[in-house]
Amino acid sequence: MDYKNICLEVTAICKLVGDFIYNEIRKITEENIETKGKHDFVTYVDKASEKKLVDFLSKLIPESGFIAEENTSQKVGVEFNWIIDPLDGTTNFIHGIPLYAISIALKQNDEIVMGVVYEINLKECFYAWKESNAFLNGQIINVSTNKTINESLIATGFPYYDYSRLAEYMKIFTYLLQNSRGVRRLGSAAVDLAYVACGRFEVFYEYGLRPWDVAAGAFIVQQAGGLNYDFDGGNNFIFGKEIISCNQFIADEFLNVCKHYFKK
Repeated sequence: MDYKNICLEVTAICKLVGDFIYNEIRKITEENIETKGKHDFVTYVDKASEKKLVDFLSKLIPESGFIAEENTSQKVGVEFNWIIDPLDGTTNFIHGIPLYAISIALKQNDEIVMGVVYEINLKECFYAWKESNAFLNGQIINVSTNKTINESLIATGFPYYDYSRLAEYMKIFTYLLQNSRGVRRLGSAAVDLAYVACGRFEVFYEYGLRPWDVAAGAFIVQQAGGLNYDFDGGNNFIFGKEIISCNQFIADEFLNVCKHYFKK
């Protein structure tokens, strides 16, 4: 499998579909917005974009299957499965906030071997493949080298449907506000992870996430020299609905903070 060539093909596909998404933003009205759950929105753009991605990716690896947010394909691959979010940051998109992305990972058996995150507004394409560096628009990127939470700019997301851990979340949020350079909520987990990979953020943490939110970005963080954990310090961060991504220097300190507040 030529991971590099396929990854570069995927970046081109993302840019093509990204242009479609960008050109549709002024056409969105309240009548175009559907609700999948409380504050969980989808538009015709999400669905059309996913269908385009599925069609393109099926040609790249004909035997591949899909784990996709809008479930436009039921196909399950024996060896290869694409993990797709066609529009990560839909709420931003429908409100005209210019930060949303396409996120695509390739899973080979139980291993992620490729990740692409394309932030559509700045036309920033973050990507990596198995045994490669991580890249942003052709340039090698690496995670930050800042060594403490006190030196860190931290990203997170606010829960919008699972409030079962909200009390703990607010406690750690308060601690981080008081002990870091700040906490940001951009509205796209895929972009948050890409920003960790290129050193703009030192840490990203969130719970209530789906595989298509994190698979590509977490892989890019890994290839950029960073680390990914669940809140217990384990590796169930793609399907376990919780993730910490950070550089290697801050990992122990941040894990200890998480374990203190997110006690099970």
